[in-house]
Amino acid sequence: MDNPINLSDFHKLAKEVLPKMFYDFYSGGAEDQHTLKENVEAFRRIYIRPRILVDVSKIDMSTTILGYKLSAPIMVAPTAMHQLAHPQGEVATARAAAACNTIMVLSFNSTCTIEEVASSCNAVRFFQLYVFKRRDISALMVQRAERNGFKAIVLTVDTPKLGRREADIKNKMIAPQLKNFEGLLSTEVHSNDMGSNLAAYASETLDASFSWKDLEWLRSITKLPILLKGVLTGEDAINALEVGVAGIIVSNHGARQLDYSPATINALEEVVLAVRGKIPVLFDGGLRRGTDMYKALALGAQAVLIGRPIIYGLAAKGEYGVRRVIEMLKDELELTMALSGCPTLKDITRSRVRMGYERLQCKI
Repeated sequence: MDNPINLSDFHKLAKEVLPKMFYDFYSGGAEDQHTLKENVEAFRRIYIRPRILVDVSKIDMSTTILGYKLSAPIMVAPTAMHQLAHPQGEVATARAAAACNTIMVLSFNSTCTIEEVASSCNAVRFFQLYVFKRRDISALMVQRAERNGFKAIVLTVDTPKLGRREADIKNKMIAPQLKNFEGLLSTEVHSNDMGSNLAAYASETLDASFSWKDLEWLRSITKLPILLKGVLTGEDAINALEVGVAGIIVSNHGARQLDYSPATINALEEVVLAVRGKIPVLFDGGLRRGTDMYKALALGAQAVLIGRPIIYGLAAKGEYGVRRVIEMLKDELELTMALSGCPTLKDITRSRVRMGYERLQCKI
């Protein structure tokens, strides 16, 4: 398959070229993988209500996130260890994102250093953060990101412990030593179940006590805006508003944490209604088509983050593959907007979609 024409083709190519251990690491979910399947399947139960005879000769997909202009409402989600997919790793991903005029969120667990990514090209980038028991290490990473021009901190809040990823256990997946942490900590920990050492590494490092009151600590060490990634309920969205974060990312961690948590597209509207437009709500999880993006935007997301498809593009065709994945989604969204009668993103309103539980009917 020399010329993939959609994201599914890139997925197939990646499966062919990646070692099974690494493919399973990227593609797998938690436990029975129910939420993993639902993240994708739930989109299929949402229908688009197209309007006709609208001038769609010009389509404007541009938007702004935290004041930064994007060519389309697409961002690169934080995903770990890109060098397992391609030797150039996050540097290739960063260059592709820059070429597409979009924002990349660099993973806390990247295989290229913060400095390598920052110096690879000029672009707006955000930095993902996990809070370690050794907060001095997390603080150091935040300071390095700020010093290297990153524009926001994306605090991942759904991982007090690592979800049970059984494919990694079966494959005895071992975390590589990450260059960002050289001289600070080691990934050489041993698992009690003789399986993956990822859970043991997470257990030794992640601060399971981190709670709402501790956001003050994070604020005290950076002037950058903070977004919370991993919000799935209206209650937590209201809490996020009260503590003054700059934005929310509705996400279930690619279904890698708590199985039987809701598909993110099913949780999105609850969060949007709770926030009431006061801060941006971004969306992450299960997107595979431009029509999926359209549905997320109609339900209130200001932009979407793309995770696994970026990795699949990187594995299949390096920097070019990542660029093509983003371009494919942009092209598909542009076509969806034209065919549904939406020349601008503002035209993609809640009235343009019907959820599966809502009756499809004409309003007279």
